[in-house]
Amino acid sequence: MKLPEMKYADRIHKSKQIRFGGLNHTVSASDGELFAMRNLTSDCAPVLASRAPRLKCGMLQEPGGLFSWEKLCWVDGTDFYFDGAVKGQVTAGKKTFAGIGSWIVILPDKCCYNADTGEFRGMEAKWSGQSLTFCDGMLYGAEAKANTIQCPGVDWADWFRAGDGVTISGCSKKPGNNKSIIIRSIDGDKLYFYENSFALDADGAACTEEGNLCIERRMPELKYICENENRLWGCTYDRIFCCKLGDPFNWEVGDGLDTDSWNVDTGSAGAFTGCIAYGGYPLFFKEDYIYKVYGSVPSNFGVVGNASIGLAKECGESLAVAGEALFYMSTSGVMAYSGGIPQPIGAAFGLQRFKSAVAGSDGLKYYISQENAEGDWELCVYDTQRGLWHREDELQVSHYTKYNGNLYMLDTDGNIWIGGNPQNQPDGAEPEETLEWMAEFSDFTGDEPNKKGVTKLQLRLELEEGASAQVWMQFDSDGQWQKIGPALSTSTKRSYYLPIIPRRADHYRLKLTGTGGCRIYSLTRENYIGSEHKSK
Repeated sequence: MKLPEMKYADRIHKSKQIRFGGLNHTVSASDGELFAMRNLTSDCAPVLASRAPRLKCGMLQEPGGLFSWEKLCWVDGTDFYFDGAVKGQVTAGKKTFAGIGSWIVILPDKCCYNADTGEFRGMEAKWSGQSLTFCDGMLYGAEAKANTIQCPGVDWADWFRAGDGVTISGCSKKPGNNKSIIIRSIDGDKLYFYENSFALDADGAACTEEGNLCIERRMPELKYICENENRLWGCTYDRIFCCKLGDPFNWEVGDGLDTDSWNVDTGSAGAFTGCIAYGGYPLFFKEDYIYKVYGSVPSNFGVVGNASIGLAKECGESLAVAGEALFYMSTSGVMAYSGGIPQPIGAAFGLQRFKSAVAGSDGLKYYISQENAEGDWELCVYDTQRGLWHREDELQVSHYTKYNGNLYMLDTDGNIWIGGNPQNQPDGAEPEETLEWMAEFSDFTGDEPNKKGVTKLQLRLELEEGASAQVWMQFDSDGQWQKIGPALSTSTKRSYYLPIIPRRADHYRLKLTGTGGCRIYSLTRENYIGSEHKSK
């Protein structure tokens, strides 16, 4: 009798990986996904690659902020710099910037710099004195009743301009003269307003007020600010403001004109956490609300609120537009917003939670510096074209700005860096020192519940001149990384064959570390499948 032959099987399999994804720091990461990384990039995806070195182009002693508006500008200590030269003085500390026309506005100092004229001045104006006379005067070349404030020896043009909305206070003889009102014209020591703006003495005689008198043009105490349609928009704890059209100095002008300033209270609980102009509209955020301001002039401005996952507290600087979408840090992680319902994009971070995020964009990538639960900082990058997250390093960034095609970053130590791939390298910029990188893959199981062993690795990679790479393995999550083979350092694109002493395990991990530029094109593993019995 002829018996059937038994099929011979060595249960050895080869698995080749030629497409590498981004970060997936979750327990459900599949074979070979990247569970952890350092200084990797999506620039060459699906090839696994180390990022390009950053360029260092400046150092601040007491970093206060970084911004660009025609030129690069920053605050170092109490000095405001524009295009490398000191242009004015501010208080020390972290700054918020906005630009409108030729003006660069600096908060919380409420001061500004004109990039065209070189003028540096305060946003507010305040005159105080002991005597003011309210009387008849002139208006547009004609006599007018009860419309003038006069103070001999004062040139009001040193404080105010025609069209300014001012607040008068300190009047005791005629308390009704304490009011907010708009200056119509200025003539030396006389301020002219509309006729019958003030109460005078009996029979229309001039009224002189004595005491602590004040005339001031005020700006709200804005925490967040942005520019949209030639107006500055901002918010305090619970109120939204915009300035007069094209005039960042006036926030209290109500003439019934299309150029007026405007403000509104949304009426909802909680404080505003940030604002940004997106899609032609000002957007204001609370932790659980998003507000959009519609309309083109104050008479038809309207605010529409949407109960959504909003912007987390202390993450107002995480708002940035990349790939035509708006990204920000919420209490539930990073969100993407395109005008509808925000969508979460932070699943790659697993159960990690972050706070105090600051972000910027080079146009297509979203860079976010965020603090994790342990108090450590991580700079991560989201590629909007490929939908991939990559982690760079521990850089804590305080300000981002895009200028001349480059993404500039100011870290908390005062270094000014250019990240990503610069379009225009400035003179004197120096690349950072040797770059260290790491790629740790998640568990390899081969979708096989039985024990298994890996006997060979074949790695095809390319190293830059002077760069090196090392392969490591860990078995059954024992925490012990074992070096596999020698360090790889040939600056030629080629394959490396790495034999391994076989060891049975439920699962194993691979880690690649190195210095300098590296591209990994493929990773081939030769495995044998064992039984369900013990590993050793």
